[in-house]
Amino acid sequence: MKKYLIFFLIFFFNINVHSSSNQEIINHLESINSLQFKFTQKIDNNNIEKGECIILYPKKIFCEYYDIYNKILVSNGKSLVINSDKIKNYYRYPLDKTPLNFILDKNFLISKMNKAEDDTNYPFYYVFNFEYENTLIKVFFDKESLDLIGWETKDVYQNLIQTFLSDININIDVEEKIFSIQKYTN
Repeated sequence: MKKYLIFFLIFFFNINVHSSSNQEIINHLESINSLQFKFTQKIDNNNIEKGECIILYPKKIFCEYYDIYNKILVSNGKSLVINSDKIKNYYRYPLDKTPLNFILDKNFLISKMNKAEDDTNYPFYYVFNFEYENTLIKVFFDKESLDLIGWETKDVYQNLIQTFLSDININIDVEEKIFSIQKYTN
């Protein structure tokens, strides 16, 4: 009988810890309208890119890369444009065909977190694994601040992309005009 009681207590404690941390992250995420941060991005462990971004929920992002090609990534909520001096043109994708469609949608993240369990293989972060339309997405949250601190996805070419955030500022004032893709498609 004592074994069953101990098993029940451990099981009950784990469920409460899981739901408590999930709910705390969800509450924190719900309070965020915008983010500004620096990032480091690894592509298939070969290429490392750095820069800074601004996210405005829902689904808007503007990123400037620290490189010699003046690379810009911008989404107006419907399309994603990547432009740089290196390509002499731009790439335009429907946002809903990219994993960023889910990362930039905090309501999607919240709905998935209500059902997901924290991946306990990461002792310093809360990590949630989502699969949606054959896309595996890992989302990382800081255990102390509960801030979104990164994600892992595959890009349109099936390259593994790991993005880690630093110097995060939340609920900053953002001018909507920075998400205009017209400037980067002409």
